[in-house]
Amino acid sequence: MYKPLFNQRKALRFRQFTRKGYALFACLGKVVTIGVLSVATLRAAASTTADDLTVAGTSSVVGDSVASSPDKEATLDDVEITGSRAPLALGQAARMVTVLSRDEIQAAPVQSINDLLKMAVGVDVRQRGPIGAQTDVSIRGGTQEQITILLNGINICDPQTGHNAFDLPCDISDIERIEVLEGPAARVFGTSSLVGAINVVTRRNEKGEMRNEKWEGAARVEGGSFGYLSTAGRVGIANHSLSANYTRSDGYSRSKTGHLNSDYQGGKVFYQGGYNGEQVQLNWHAGLSIKGFGSNTFYSAKYDEQYEKTTKFYTALQGETKGWLRFRPSIYWNRSYDRFELIRGLEDKVPFNHHRTDVFGVNLNSYFDWQLGRTAFGAEFRNEDIVSSNLGEPLQEEKGKYKYGLNRTNLSFHLEHNVLLQNFTLSAGFIAIKNTWNEMPFTLYPGIDASYRIGNHWKVYASYNESLRMPSFTELYYSVGGHKADKYLKPEELRAVEGGVKYSARGLNIKASIFHHHARNMIDWVMDTRDADPIWQSVNHTKVNTLGQEITVQGSWLRVKGFLAYCHLHQSKQEADYLQSQYSLEYLRHKVTAQLTALLTEKLEVTMGYRYQDRMGSYTTTEGEVKSYHPYSVIDAKATWKEDTYSIYIEGNNLTNHRYVDYGNVPQPGAWVIAGVEIALN
Repeated sequence: MYKPLFNQRKALRFRQFTRKGYALFACLGKVVTIGVLSVATLRAAASTTADDLTVAGTSSVVGDSVASSPDKEATLDDVEITGSRAPLALGQAARMVTVLSRDEIQAAPVQSINDLLKMAVGVDVRQRGPIGAQTDVSIRGGTQEQITILLNGINICDPQTGHNAFDLPCDISDIERIEVLEGPAARVFGTSSLVGAINVVTRRNEKGEMRNEKWEGAARVEGGSFGYLSTAGRVGIANHSLSANYTRSDGYSRSKTGHLNSDYQGGKVFYQGGYNGEQVQLNWHAGLSIKGFGSNTFYSAKYDEQYEKTTKFYTALQGETKGWLRFRPSIYWNRSYDRFELIRGLEDKVPFNHHRTDVFGVNLNSYFDWQLGRTAFGAEFRNEDIVSSNLGEPLQEEKGKYKYGLNRTNLSFHLEHNVLLQNFTLSAGFIAIKNTWNEMPFTLYPGIDASYRIGNHWKVYASYNESLRMPSFTELYYSVGGHKADKYLKPEELRAVEGGVKYSARGLNIKASIFHHHARNMIDWVMDTRDADPIWQSVNHTKVNTLGQEITVQGSWLRVKGFLAYCHLHQSKQEADYLQSQYSLEYLRHKVTAQLTALLTEKLEVTMGYRYQDRMGSYTTTEGEVKSYHPYSVIDAKATWKEDTYSIYIEGNNLTNHRYVDYGNVPQPGAWVIAGVEIALN
């Protein structure tokens, strides 16, 4: 007698996968993770579709002894990146996005996220102090004001000044990956992303479940040269995690009077949580960053005992609905305090600068899939407010030390459509932006990106994008100590074209691109040397043109992996000889980065890093001598011994002990040696 088996399970095997609109996985409207495949199977797949496949957590051992075991399992995980308004997998993205993975972050001989970005070839990291005390980060010849900094996709840019934009609340051990989008990104991230964006994505404790109360944890302590000491801890339970960090250093230099003037002391606390239901997914985070540091001669070569203290709070809530129409709202609030002392501890002699900045934003983004591709649309509201001792318009009622202030609101609407075919991706759209400051009307900034796969190994890219950047509060109102700001500055605008090619085969990835930026109304501080008593003034330059080329070669063979990258830039600007520039045209003409990581034994891993930089521009010494920036090379190294429950490491920075200058009148330290231990607390 026939008896149906309603609960019988059968395996379904898909023998071919495509990206057609009518394909099964495309109809699901989500990025599909396929598992499980053996590592041996993935080795064969890597030779044909290496650009689209990422072996989660096993990329460093594919091709090694682990790959020979057919019983080992790995998961196919094509990570979503923020290169467009609609989420796309890395293999689908129509723009080149550099992704620094967690394995690369752990192996790198660095102490901060700022240091880590030095290895990204298109990123210019101008460090004024070590261990992330203060770092100006820019992309492709821009300035620290012209990029968007994001934490888990949330804009955390500081409208007061870009100097403190990288005061992140999370420790380097919290980072899952870092995404670097080079080129104009207003269509994706709105204002501030004139020349690119950097998105820091933190780790999430997604393995645990509340009913099981599974948890994981880690602790780290390290110390080294110049009185350096850092401790950090992290614990995660269910979908929640909490981390904390404390770092201090005596610094590497002293003032003329013998006082320490590059010391550092700071701490961080970062919490994040999440909820994944049947109809909605929620993620949230809250963080705190506090640090005080000797500012040496950061802002004026005449005073060598400057000091600055910053305190920053970050909060954000993000959601995403499930179904045919994906609604992805987010809301965030960031508060910053900044105190600058021109002469450390002597407020009665030179008044301190005090600033408090509040940024509140709401982002409403949506996307859906249909027969013609994936469409995204939405709007964003962002309000920026500052009260200060010297920035802004006079307040009607003074608030203690805050006598001035300014409030401005940015409103934007965006629309983007993505065509996703088997070998072709097209992403096109625009953003319309209006800012209440200076009565700016709605202005449209379009963009289009395309990529095409040729065969199994080649992929070509092309893009055209327009972008803008609103002036910072400092550029608009800082008229103190030999500076005169212009509160009627115009927004910076940029148009860019780019083309590139990517080659992927077993163990080898090559990327090359060429780009041209045409910028107008660029903001800079300039000095007219013809004046009897010259001062620095904030102005809009008419035009700046940038032509650049980049090439990156990555390889992985057996127990060795590494990369070699080169970037060349050339900028031109019409400027009178009698004008001295503070920021513009001080770009990296040549930059070479290389890194090699070798697994010498099953437990010993060694990483070597090399960086060469040749910067254009000059600076004036305290004696009035004009000096050009000189090229320099830096060699770093790290050795790690890994056990199941702990790891011990030693790392050295600037092993050649070269005292180079990356920012005028602020010499960098020589050799720096650090040793530490990290313990897993599962």
